[in-house]
Amino acid sequence: MEKRIIAATKNKNKVREFKEILPDYDIITQEEAGIDVDVVEDGKTFAENAMKKAQAIFDMTHIPALADDSGLEIFALGGEPGVYSARYGGEGLDDAGRTALVLEKMKGIDDDALRGAQFVCAIAFVTEDKTYTAQGIVEGILTHEPRGENGFGYDPIFYVPEAEKTTAEMTSAEKNAISHRGRALRNLAEQL
Repeated sequence: MEKRIIAATKNKNKVREFKEILPDYDIITQEEAGIDVDVVEDGKTFAENAMKKAQAIFDMTHIPALADDSGLEIFALGGEPGVYSARYGGEGLDDAGRTALVLEKMKGIDDDALRGAQFVCAIAFVTEDKTYTAQGIVEGILTHEPRGENGFGYDPIFYVPEAEKTTAEMTSAEKNAISHRGRALRNLAEQL
């Protein structure tokens, strides 16, 4: 893998996780590269969106670009919010609002066996002559109320049985060791 990489995202939380999980690389932000664009995520899959973002940022900078698209898939809701995780519920909702919407939709589903969900992350890495993709998944159960102060997005309601806590109750190191993004980045590193 190239040593200098641009993170094809404006999400500061994702950039922080990229840097924590790949400490041997010089990961710069779009802002540091002088780019202020939002690539439209209109793909039907996480992989399509990740590749679209990485390719667009590479084309603008000619710096190897790393992008992810990730989200929560809730089995009882037919995979919602899926690729719409960051936009679930429409304009104006923040992380807390989207989390509240999920909890409202899951109201009345009390059996943990029916509250299953997974975080999915697709990673795309684009260089001058190659493209790479990788995926990571972590399965869990949706809680009935938010728990924990760490993480972002749906972390406060995503309970990981093997860790016996939500991803928002984990330290960064604990989360990165088992998270969908951590797994995807390690899968990518193996390819390289």
